[in-house]
Amino acid sequence: MTIRTEYEDEGETLVLYIQGFFDFSLHKEFRHAYKDVEGIRRYVIDLSEAEYMDSSALGMLLLLREFANDQGSEVVLRNCSREVRKILEGWSQESSATVFEKA
Repeated sequence: MTIRTEYEDEGETLVLYIQGFFDFSLHKEFRHAYKDVEGIRRYVIDLSEAEYMDSSALGMLLLLREFANDQGSEVVLRNCSREVRKILEGWSQESSATVFEKA
């Protein structure tokens, strides 16, 4: 499995740990990891173990952000590599409410 989930903040934060390649092959697994979970105020995507991401990963993050916004939640990107952060910073300048943080 290339996505591992964990709860923080007494169950109000769902952390998705992405391992390896973050691309279209993870689409179903990524969506399944957050879709049927209730009571989440914050979705954290931890990219510390992500080796690569492509444009489909950006699309998945956009879908998660729309889902989170509908619930009044936020999306946080954590522990991005330098290469991945460059990709995401360009994307986040064009989008709103994406936060970067280090663990």
